[in-house]
Amino acid sequence: MFTHYKNTVQEGDLVELAGPRHKSDIFILIRGETLQTHRGIIKHDDLIGKPWGSQVISHLGKPFILFRPSLNSLILNTKRNTQILYPKDIGFIQVTMGIGPGINIIEAGTGSGGLTQALAFAVGKNGHVYTYEIRPEMHKLAKDNLSLIKLGDRVTFKLKDIRNGFDEKNVDAVFLDLPNPYDYIAQVREALKLGGAFGAILPTVNQVIKLLIELNRNSFSFIEVCEILLRYFKPEATRLRPTDRMVAHTGYLIFAKSIELIDNK
Repeated sequence: MFTHYKNTVQEGDLVELAGPRHKSDIFILIRGETLQTHRGIIKHDDLIGKPWGSQVISHLGKPFILFRPSLNSLILNTKRNTQILYPKDIGFIQVTMGIGPGINIIEAGTGSGGLTQALAFAVGKNGHVYTYEIRPEMHKLAKDNLSLIKLGDRVTFKLKDIRNGFDEKNVDAVFLDLPNPYDYIAQVREALKLGGAFGAILPTVNQVIKLLIELNRNSFSFIEVCEILLRYFKPEATRLRPTDRMVAHTGYLIFAKSIELIDNK
């Protein structure tokens, strides 16, 4: 597992090589293999035994720094065919929904598996992630991405339409990354335990409104809608200022709690 490292780099470790502009390559270290980049070739054998944080020089004389990959780097470097959730959204999703060790959560759809990686990391050895996807090519890609970080044993991948409901019951949380989550709130209700957490992400206000209507219709409460904006600053002491680009709106986040059905009569 990529969280268990020794003080020096070992064969089989998942490593990150970062260039001066923070461009990274993430790969598993295999004796005899090479990494080819536009800044030169790096031999895997030359990395084995080096301390983390070491400088490594390519055959063209270009420097790289050797790191343990962070979860942020893994998500941003995920191989993808679709847009993944940004770490700024993922972190807020996890703390808001209480995703931690021992939690059982359903996710739909899987996509490239960016959120799946973060959820698998968070639930620990005693929790589990059940992730649903209807596109075979995305299903396979997500499984490959999870195998890279060796957390696939914490995830059950399901190539299945959720229209007829989820296989699991009494789970702690459900998160939907779908264009029409409002069509599946009844199914979510059946899968969630009372007091369980629901979350979704949507790009437009019109979709959020439809979802709010269905959440109220299905007796969800403690509903929240928000968006996360992230602004970096240039880390230069003599002229500290915001960077020219900002990671602004990526989606509206909607959260709710499953409560006892209320009879309004």
